[in-house]
Amino acid sequence: MKGECYSLTAPAAPTTARLAREFVTAALVAADRRLLIEPARICVSDTVANVVRHARVPELTVELTAGANGVVVAVRDDDPGRLPWPRRPGEFGEGGRGLTLVRHLAHASGVTWVWDGLELVGKQVWFELRGGGAALSA
Repeated sequence: MKGECYSLTAPAAPTTARLAREFVTAALVAADRRLLIEPARICVSDTVANVVRHARVPELTVELTAGANGVVVAVRDDDPGRLPWPRRPGEFGEGGRGLTLVRHLAHASGVTWVWDGLELVGKQVWFELRGGGAALSA
């Protein structure tokens, strides 16, 4: 997707989900995509939480690209060996709902491998949200 690109690199720590939500909010305001703020905050929070919980990395990167029809948000980590997959949540468990929720809220979502030449160095879990133009005025 061509468009305005925003990037945040942060520690893979439990507090980073909050930081990622604030980053995505600021980027969407700057890109005049205010209607996408709430679904983007939910989706980025869940994708960042998955990296923090499951990937064994010291940091992660959140990238947001705002194009003509919507935005793509990608959360990158440098652990290519641990694949994200949807899990069935337990009746009373907290886990297992994040990727399912992202799939429900997003127009599209997936995982892309990150390569450095011929070497696999990481992955990006991404989601696309459509619309969100400046229908809200202050």
